[in-house]
Amino acid sequence: MATNYATVTWDQLHRDARILAETLMPKGPFRGVVAVTRGGLIPAAIIARELDCRLVETISVVTYDEQERGEPKIIKSPEAAGDGEGFLVIDDLVDSGVTARIVRERLPKATFACLYAKPSGKPLTDLFVVEVPQDTWVLFPWDTAPLFIPPLARKAAQES
Repeated sequence: MATNYATVTWDQLHRDARILAETLMPKGPFRGVVAVTRGGLIPAAIIARELDCRLVETISVVTYDEQERGEPKIIKSPEAAGDGEGFLVIDDLVDSGVTARIVRERLPKATFACLYAKPSGKPLTDLFVVEVPQDTWVLFPWDTAPLFIPPLARKAAQES
């Protein structure tokens, strides 16, 4: 279980996606982009735009059934990507590597890149922007909501 949390803002996500796109440019051009759903959808859209790539596919891998970890399985395959040759796979985070392994098996010739990588998953990605400690839970902007926080003065007045 994660003991630390790291919050990624929309601005940070966009900056990191553009950094990744810039790093990927010399490796292209790519025939298409495959987003690992759901977390890779937004980074893949940003990177596809920056690389001027119009063909965007998805692969969906399920590793949980309700609350229990189960056998990972592909529930939506990226048919247009074939074996991945000339394609770029994008995910938000590679954590334990379970999803990345399944994607790599399905698309062995693709370039696999993500924004954030934990040590256990790092060997499964070709490129990433930021390494995150294994015990850190990354909170992405689509997983959080801004909340009103009262001013300190108001809190102090309530305590008096």
